[in-house]
Amino acid sequence: MPEETKTVLVERDGDVLIVTINRPRVRNAVNAATAQTLAESFQQFERDDSLNVAILTGAGGAFCAGADLREISAGTRKLVNAEAQGPMGPTWMLLSKPVIAAVEGHAVAGGLELALWCDLRVAAHDAVFGVFNRRFGVPLIDLGTVRLPRLIGQSHALDLIITGRGVSGEEALQMGLVNRLVEPGRALEHALLLAHAIGEFPQRCLRADRLSAYEQWSMPWDEGRRNELRHGLEVLASGEAATGATRFAEGAGRHGARAEKE
Repeated sequence: MPEETKTVLVERDGDVLIVTINRPRVRNAVNAATAQTLAESFQQFERDDSLNVAILTGAGGAFCAGADLREISAGTRKLVNAEAQGPMGPTWMLLSKPVIAAVEGHAVAGGLELALWCDLRVAAHDAVFGVFNRRFGVPLIDLGTVRLPRLIGQSHALDLIITGRGVSGEEALQMGLVNRLVEPGRALEHALLLAHAIGEFPQRCLRADRLSAYEQWSMPWDEGRRNELRHGLEVLASGEAATGATRFAEGAGRHGARAEKE
């Protein structure tokens, strides 16, 4: 299939997978076929042991305007199956490896939910985040009402969920909605640098700590403690920590410097 007709583009940069929503004429609104392809792309990322980090972005200066409402209006979108995948594709998945959103332009409605699904968000100063589906009576069903309060707190989340207003720039950063702000047009560039930096760390430990941080939300305190310890003991048993400790003892990573892998 010619690249210009593909609704999702996938490319590799070393150990980083870049997944691009490619429907720029509709600001990368996601129809059912695109959602399916997005889900399959991240399933493949999860299975590929040579990949450490993924980036999700959009073509043509927009991240994603949400679900394609024209498809919903025409009645051609199937009803949501609670036991299947998220309506936007990967949003109900918990991967074992991190994903970074590189956001230019609008990340609104279901597009906001896709950005929230990612572990980190690198955004242009003029990128816009918002629950724009508020004005059309379309609900958040890709974990937007769950992730948003957990990410930025109940007060900020309700401000966005109830009013449907857009936020960008410093306000999005101060809310915790964005992790890095960059100049317009450079979100992917900076996300790629961040992804490669993350990929340089010992991966077993990184993934165990990341997974524990997600799993603890559904656990009481002591269960969360025991779950964290279980993950940590698995890392220790793998020898990865001992190898890292030896590198430190030999002089790597002193005074906060990056400890490069051999």
